[in-house]
Amino acid sequence: MAREKFQTLTEQMFYSLLCLRQERCGADVMAQVDQMTRGRVVIGPGTLYNLLDSFLTAGMIEETVVEGRRRSYRITAAGERALAEEAERLETLLGDYRRFRVEGETR
Repeated sequence: MAREKFQTLTEQMFYSLLCLRQERCGADVMAQVDQMTRGRVVIGPGTLYNLLDSFLTAGMIEETVVEGRRRSYRITAAGERALAEEAERLETLLGDYRRFRVEGETR
């Protein structure tokens, strides 16, 4: 069964949206993701700009400032909902893992 686009977010998607809770340009998003994840998640320029374009099309972010080639973005209400839904999904997975781990240890 095919999943609807953005039903689950990749790490790059999740952290990009999380960063855009504050207005940022693409280069700032890449730097912030690197800092937030201590280098664990890397987003290259090609990946980031494809994500930004997809998020714009889906209404999850909005363009806020255009200065030549430099563009800044901010998350929208739709993006906040997607971010919150993904966090809830991940918390559910973690809860399932913890329950299973505890059950597995008692056997």
